[in-house]
Amino acid sequence: MRVGLCYESVIPARGGCEHYITDLSRKLSRDGHQVHLFACRWDASALPADTVYHQLPSPGGLRFRRPWRFGQSCVEALVSTPVDVSMGFDKTWGQDILYPQGGLHSASREHSLYKHPPGLVRSLARALRIFDATTYSYDHLERQLYLGPDKPVILVNSRMVQRHFQQYRGLGPDRVRVLYSAIDPERFAADDREARRIAERQSWNVADDIPVGLFIAMNYRLKGLSPLLHSLKHIPADVRFRLAVVGNAKYQQYEQLAVKLGVRDRVIFLGFRANPKEAYFASDFLIHPTFYDPGSLVALEALACGLPVVTTRYNGNSELLTPGENGLVIDDPHNHQALGTAIAEMADPVKLPARKQSAFAAGRRWTFDDHYRELLAILQEVADRKRQSAGVP
Repeated sequence: MRVGLCYESVIPARGGCEHYITDLSRKLSRDGHQVHLFACRWDASALPADTVYHQLPSPGGLRFRRPWRFGQSCVEALVSTPVDVSMGFDKTWGQDILYPQGGLHSASREHSLYKHPPGLVRSLARALRIFDATTYSYDHLERQLYLGPDKPVILVNSRMVQRHFQQYRGLGPDRVRVLYSAIDPERFAADDREARRIAERQSWNVADDIPVGLFIAMNYRLKGLSPLLHSLKHIPADVRFRLAVVGNAKYQQYEQLAVKLGVRDRVIFLGFRANPKEAYFASDFLIHPTFYDPGSLVALEALACGLPVVTTRYNGNSELLTPGENGLVIDDPHNHQALGTAIAEMADPVKLPARKQSAFAAGRRWTFDDHYRELLAILQEVADRKRQSAGVP
């Protein structure tokens, strides 16, 4: 098959969807399919050598107009260079399959308000949306993507997002299929993992028998670092525990908050890590109190490393956890008491070893190979249907 992939930027070092498209391209190329990449910029060294590139103009101008420009460029490029099946990933239209890995913008916009505590501040933030041109532009764009006459196959990476399509766009499960995200667990394979764990912990000045919870994110606010720091006040002083924070290099305001809350001695701020593998190896579980994640890849990476996960119901990948065995799920990150209790429960040195084994097993039950096989069947199904509708045998 000739498979067209449409995304503005494919530089896998930036993670997320860009890493996913790179992995997918490699699998497709390995199996003899021809990958056509429609993008503005890419890292050719990370992509298959036989990738066919279609350079699209970088969309400039006002932020809320850029997706429209990129989307139109994709439509025009696909007309001039037809492929057997095409796939778009974010705020673009005209493809046969849409796989919005960032979820539905309508839901994302609503959930972004949750990072404010309930009350006046959240109400004010909601009111200010009236003056945001992006809100109206993206709402109109979503209607074109999903409610237009073309009726693409819609894939989502969790049942949470599937429910959002029903709630915000009136599209039921018959129109929206769930295909969970996945990673390659072999990315975290290491024969010398224990030695690397010890070395990393020594650099943190943390003894090996102290449970470490890992928080890893670039958007500290949306992923819940502030309520996480507040929750540490609710962990009893006799619970041996440290929190390691990895991600954005600009963590100073959160360090000041930790000092103000009197929990600075329990937190290790590590800043940006281009490769966070060592941080996973040195930790014992992941804490991801997110306000919105259609399908958190860090949760999958944690499971692949044998780390159970403490997260929230706003994380689509909480659906992959077995609470009590390889994870704990809370309702609201702003419930500091509940979050602190969950962390203390996860840090229990008696229960933690079994939970880590369960997490490791869960990380291998659904791999990128499993995900790819299901996706490839969908690509073939759509390509066959297009060919039949065109009268091609």
